[in-house]
Amino acid sequence: MTYKFDFAVVLASFDILAKGCWLTLQMSLAAIALAMAIALTVALVRRVGPAPLRWIAKVYVEAIRNTPFLIQIFIIYFGLPTIGIRMDPTTAAIIGLGINGGAYCSEIIRGGIDSIHKGQIEAALALSLTPFQVFRYVILKPALRAVYPALGSQFILLLLTSSIVSSISANELTQAAQHIESKSFRSFEVYIVVTGLYLAMTMALSWLLKGVFRLSFRYPA
Repeated sequence: MTYKFDFAVVLASFDILAKGCWLTLQMSLAAIALAMAIALTVALVRRVGPAPLRWIAKVYVEAIRNTPFLIQIFIIYFGLPTIGIRMDPTTAAIIGLGINGGAYCSEIIRGGIDSIHKGQIEAALALSLTPFQVFRYVILKPALRAVYPALGSQFILLLLTSSIVSSISANELTQAAQHIESKSFRSFEVYIVVTGLYLAMTMALSWLLKGVFRLSFRYPA
């Protein structure tokens, strides 16, 4: 049996896919910002926070990194309404992706922090800097510079993970593709095009991250 490709139906609905790409990028960038905020907070707490907060941060990281993201997003979207917390699919998706990405990014940042020579930290403390000042001025920027490639890879993975939030009907590229496929029954053609669109988005994000690196770490920390 010879399969005959027909991309006409996909091209006719390309505006839907383009909108899905735009929403995916918006959602992913918002989630990346949230993930970095969470990761930096967790890294700070685990470095200089009191013991109870360090324990809570550790439990958060281990719980998120050792459970499926699909279950996490279901808890946020379907579970929280049972205690009166309701949100739309896009908001739930951003929060879920941010919480998930924050756990992984915090461990990457912690690895960078551990790479900072103890002599630099001791010298800063000898100058009467507070632990927070040491963390901000002596540890954080060199650590981020060292682990930035790994963080960039995690951000790209977060963008690709966003396809999972179609399971809660969040408006993004995979959800748009499922809508077109359900009407056209051209699964092969639809998902070939979607694969190319995800590839284009990851390349665009990679280019953006390289630009951020050049601007933020142009000079040695």
